[in-house]
Amino acid sequence: MDEGTDAADLYPNRDADGPPVSRRGFVAGSAALGAAATAGCAGGDGEGDPDTETDAGTATPERRDAVLVFNTGDMTVSVVDAAAQEVVETTHVGFTSTFPSNQYTPDLVDSASESVWGNVDRGVRAFGPGRLDERARVDTGSGANWQELTPDGRHLLVSAREPAHTQYKVDADPDSDSFGEVLAELDRSEEGGRGDNDGPGPCDITVEPDGEYAFVPDLYGDTLTVLDVEAFEIETQVEVDPREGEGGEDAGSPQPWMGTVDPRGERMLVEHRSGIETAWDVSDPTAPAEIARFDDTDGLGDGPLTSEISADGSTGYVFTRGSEDVTVVDLDALEIAGRIDLGGSGFTGTWDPAREFLYAPVRGENVVRVIEDATGEVTATLDVGERPYGATALGVLPDPEPTGTAEAAASRLGLDDEGTAYCIGECACGHEL
Repeated sequence: MDEGTDAADLYPNRDADGPPVSRRGFVAGSAALGAAATAGCAGGDGEGDPDTETDAGTATPERRDAVLVFNTGDMTVSVVDAAAQEVVETTHVGFTSTFPSNQYTPDLVDSASESVWGNVDRGVRAFGPGRLDERARVDTGSGANWQELTPDGRHLLVSAREPAHTQYKVDADPDSDSFGEVLAELDRSEEGGRGDNDGPGPCDITVEPDGEYAFVPDLYGDTLTVLDVEAFEIETQVEVDPREGEGGEDAGSPQPWMGTVDPRGERMLVEHRSGIETAWDVSDPTAPAEIARFDDTDGLGDGPLTSEISADGSTGYVFTRGSEDVTVVDLDALEIAGRIDLGGSGFTGTWDPAREFLYAPVRGENVVRVIEDATGEVTATLDVGERPYGATALGVLPDPEPTGTAEAAASRLGLDDEGTAYCIGECACGHEL
């Protein structure tokens, strides 16, 4: 079955109907995240301790390029020494993040004062890079969240899909008195959405390298929205052309849901739930234009979900999970250049800080395949935790504080309901949208 057309892709972990209460909170401290009560399968309130003081110096991580792999099956994090391409440790931390911020994180997080951001439960959270201790959280009113840091590291931009249909701008500056607070919100529900959807379904967000504009694929709006980051308002919105299709409510709908801008700010790849991939000219970010479209007849794999683009902007890597491979796109020639076999479904990936190797978690195999950009080949396979999914990289080597053995045991038995994250397909546990 083509996973890209399965309705379970959108609501794989849904266990309740109706919109949740939107709230936001701030938490900072050195306690492990697994000890915090969070919203999830058991319906925790998601609020932290507002009296806990921030102490960025609780852990001083070693300056070394690293990759973090989030294992959704057992709530562990695998820490990889990027230079040696070796797993240093896999530690139970009581949370998981399927779509952590990874576009600019490898360049920005190079000291104890910076933070790693990820989607956890019904919002996004910041973690210290040393112990992966929680520093801040923002509840978005949705269980499906995507976020990226701006290139200067000052702001975190968030897309909260249904039922919130809201964009958030969060203070991510560690030196700011308002660190972790929402600076601006953009409620987009009035735009409506396809069928009976009550909003456009902003799904993913990617930021162009100048940091002035961000791009949001709208799953239910069949649009590509450009946000002015400073004003935090819609700069422009482009309708995505229909695709060929027969029958059903979504026939012909392109259903854009993920996207990645290249490091030069010239091209953007967009993945579509309908099973196609599009390439865009974004050299003028206020006027994005589709310049190529790929499907299986062009050699595209099944179920495109996310993508990463090489440092020089010439090569795109699309995670086509249905065919258990990565589809390689030549962004200069605008054609499919080939496919890289992963031996299992890969949903996301991240570059190491040097952007020489692409780390691809393979969920069903409990491994990470390391793809060398120069050769386009898998050059290493790393054993990690159970059902790896999201990954990001940073310039320091974390030494996470493990949660207690009771929590770890509960997680391995599938009983741990804290720190879950939305994902496409089977995930850690049930999750309200």
